[in-house]
Amino acid sequence: MRRRDLLKSATFAVATQALGSVAIAAEPLPAQANGTKRLGKITLEEHFMVPEFVPYFEETYPNISPALPSLALAALQDFGDHRIEVMDQNGVDYSVLSLSGPGVQIEKDTAVAVKRARWINDFLAKELQKRPTRYGGLAHLAMQNPAEAANELERCIHDLGFQGAMINGQTNGEYLDLDKFSVFWERAAALDAPIYIHPGNPVDHPAMYAGHPELWGPVCSWAFETGTHALRLVFAGVFERYPSARVILGHMGETLPLNLWRFDSRWPISHRGSMTLPQQPSFYIRRNIAITTSGVCSDVSLRCALDAMGPENVMFSIDYPFEKTPVAAAFIENARITETERQQVASGNAKRILKITRPIGPSA
Repeated sequence: MRRRDLLKSATFAVATQALGSVAIAAEPLPAQANGTKRLGKITLEEHFMVPEFVPYFEETYPNISPALPSLALAALQDFGDHRIEVMDQNGVDYSVLSLSGPGVQIEKDTAVAVKRARWINDFLAKELQKRPTRYGGLAHLAMQNPAEAANELERCIHDLGFQGAMINGQTNGEYLDLDKFSVFWERAAALDAPIYIHPGNPVDHPAMYAGHPELWGPVCSWAFETGTHALRLVFAGVFERYPSARVILGHMGETLPLNLWRFDSRWPISHRGSMTLPQQPSFYIRRNIAITTSGVCSDVSLRCALDAMGPENVMFSIDYPFEKTPVAAAFIENARITETERQQVASGNAKRILKITRPIGPSA
């Protein structure tokens, strides 16, 4: 705790003044254009960090501006007054927190990965107990050992009160459609625990990004990598074998909603060998995948997502502290959608999918 507090205090003052795109400053929510009452919000791609996991976090530094990591660390390590202040001033009732990746998924020693995943989940659980009406949690899992990951997921759901898990892309070159992960998907489906697949780097660096570092990361490569990961699950038949499995994708679905028709159209003529699916790919995407608005504050994109995925499969999120909370909050408050859709996206779908049944919010 002492080490963590020292790091927080050393960077917090600079971060709150200097950070540009990272949403650290608590800014008031603009008045709703339609004049309706306060819209309570639930967010579920909201990150944290601890000093012990910063060496893993540094793996993402080549993806982002060199100025960003040191400025973001203060906000990531704050579980107290400042994070709550940002939430309160922007109408966020409840934030489901997750470790900023990649975490132990790049750990080569499986035993170390399992041990550290359990440690960080216990750490997060203690923070959630301090503010149970404001914070929820997504488990961090060592996917190097799928059976242990399944056991840890169950412990986090049953014993720690988490809402699901977050997995940061591939784990040492292995994607979640491989047969070895069947034990994990079977348990996740039995628990009805949603698995948030968060962007991570691919195991290699494709030539298409050579000479264009700006494309490597949040601008482009993360979306393509994560969307492809989800499609591997669809075409490998994971959702056919485990029909109650639930995946969540951020960033307005990592390009999938826009392409549902083409997935269905091109699948029959693809070079698929003996692969078969009883249903069209879009059936599994709509049934088994939900998406969040994290990092995409666009009316056009939201309308596409609602129409393509169904309004019951779209949830509000921010991607704190890497996106500006006031911008995201104002976006959903004023988006050109129906009031029924607004309520579903802001909190209704998250309550159902993440099974948030207890009272939440500042007045709970």
